Amino acid sequence: MTKRFEDKVVVITGGSDGIGLATAKLFAEEGGHVYITGRRQHLLDEAVNQIGHGAIGVQGDATNLADLTSLYERIKHDHNKVDIVFANAGMHEAVPLEAIDEAHFDSMFGLNVKAMVFTVQKALPLMTEGSVIVLNGSIAGSKAYPGQSLYNASKAAVRSFARSWTNDLKERGIRVNVVSPGGTETRLIRSYLDAQPEVEEALNKSVPLGRLGKPNEVARTVLFLASSESSFVAGHELFVDGGVAAV
Repeated sequence: MTKRFEDKVVVITGGSDGIGLATAKLFAEEGGHVYITGRRQHLLDEAVNQIGHGAIGVQGDATNLADLTSLYERIKHDHNKVDIVFANAGMHEAVPLEAIDEAHFDSMFGLNVKAMVFTVQKALPLMTEGSVIVLNGSIAGSKAYPGQSLYNASKAAVRSFARSWTNDLKERGIRVNVVSPGGTETRLIRSYLDAQPEVEEALNKSVPLGRLGKPNEVARTVLFLASSESSFVAGHELFVDGGVAAV
């Protein structure tokens, strides 16, 4: 197997499940020194065992700046550099406009926006020319799905970050891009759909390719954006959605 990330230090927030875990596995298989974060220690431990290849789990909340500081202090001690950041931690909650309260707003923008800003900001002192940042967005930032305006707006912010940070970091030679999945068959979504087959059928019909995505399909796109194969791609949003946003 090609080792595109041999000796690269890779940080993945929210790496104990779903897209984050799938991405961590691929980076590790291709030679990366992978650090994942998550809030629940038992899930983090299970994920590290699945990833193998010397992956390290650092328990922490991406919305907690002290936890992020501790993460990067650990990496500075171990390697004194960060080559790739996949700012993946996020949440989805559908809340109609009339039902939004302050707690909804704080939790959604806390994880999807605030955590992303400081995950990237605190990595920068360890990043050098040629480093890469990939942000996890969503087609919801472009599609404006009804009944989830907070989520849609939080993911639109991610798209804006990639544009702005590409300009902010261009003199340092650090690229920033967004991977934006559509419906993806993570473990949690799979368990929900198994109990709601009619929902799965409707979702599949809404996708031009006729099915939900797989975590590995998103993960492979992240690795492309993080690799030298995408060396002239910057400030871009790459949809991994079976054609939903484009058709």
